[in-house]
Amino acid sequence: MALEIQIIPCRSDNYGYLLHETEADVWAVVDAPEAGPLIDSIEAAGGRLDLVLLTHHHGDHVEAVGPLVDRYGAKVIGAAADARRLPKLDQPVVGGDVVKVGAQDAEVIEVYGHTVGHIAFHFPGAKAAFTADSLMALGCGRLFEGTAAQMWDSLSRLAALPGDTLIYSGHDYFDANARFALSVDGDNAALKDRIARKESGEAVMPVALSEELATNPFLRASAPEVKAAVGLPEADDAAVFAEVRRRKDDF
Repeated sequence: MALEIQIIPCRSDNYGYLLHETEADVWAVVDAPEAGPLIDSIEAAGGRLDLVLLTHHHGDHVEAVGPLVDRYGAKVIGAAADARRLPKLDQPVVGGDVVKVGAQDAEVIEVYGHTVGHIAFHFPGAKAAFTADSLMALGCGRLFEGTAAQMWDSLSRLAALPGDTLIYSGHDYFDANARFALSVDGDNAALKDRIARKESGEAVMPVALSEELATNPFLRASAPEVKAAVGLPEADDAAVFAEVRRRKDDF
């Protein structure tokens, strides 16, 4: 069985994802930032959509749900904890649930921090995780609703996935994230190499979790060099993460 994944740029810097599980011939999208690009891609692929998987309630991730449901009759899956703020859900889920996308299983992971109610979808059989605005390329989402402790717990949960898991996030903030990463981890050779590859034309998405672990300062709160850079050489990892996040907010 296979899960084909199409990356669909939306709006100015969002990503939507069109999934095709080939064994059962099931089509799904992860998040719905903009109707036009998503519908164009769905129509080009044959004009079917069975499922919409939502990570969180922000408008730039859900605004196209209505047009997609009206056009294709797709079923909507999202966090039960956030059902009041999401479009009408056909399948509310909680952390630890498994969503069937044809023959592929998607594990639901609670990743509170950016919002309270944010979830990610991990497809172990496809070695893919859709993390939206929790873990992002060289970054993490702003803490609009949750606490730094919640976000650190969420990122730690994602960091525990297999290193060869491909991360698909919700936005392309790579350039701004790279400038900040250099400010707190500037001697990191892997980080410099990653930035150089991006400048040479390498795509931002997807990226292996192992590379995020090696280069993303929000995942490197345990690294002595990051602790020293933010003036907290003896602090616990969660406190260092909180300071890195604070510095990024002010960067």
